[in-house]
Amino acid sequence: MALRYRTIITDVGQGVPELLDGGVLILFADGAPPELAEMSILHVSEEGPTEEPPIRGAEIRIGLVSAKLTAIGDLAWKKVSDLGHVVINFDGSQEANRPGELSATPLSRDEILSTLVPGAEITIID
Repeated sequence: MALRYRTIITDVGQGVPELLDGGVLILFADGAPPELAEMSILHVSEEGPTEEPPIRGAEIRIGLVSAKLTAIGDLAWKKVSDLGHVVINFDGSQEANRPGELSATPLSRDEILSTLVPGAEITIID
């Protein structure tokens, strides 16, 4: 198994619960403009991202909950590398909704919210 990415949550924007109602989670590296930070999970990278993107089926773990990546947009890993930014859709889609996004197996809003606290770790392993 290869660790592709490990990052630590530093803040949870006020708009995150509303986006999770639709199964969407947005990550942005610390320092994001306030209007983006409000809707995002801010984080600081600890390891990675690796040069190679994760494979379909890789585990994404957010604190104590995990899902499997079902689709990886063509530009998603570059956005993670360049900006620490990615949109994750917990919809189980086999095709990424947009080139810069990831899709993962469904998790409930409450499952995800319960683990979104400063200091929690987000990892992607395949």
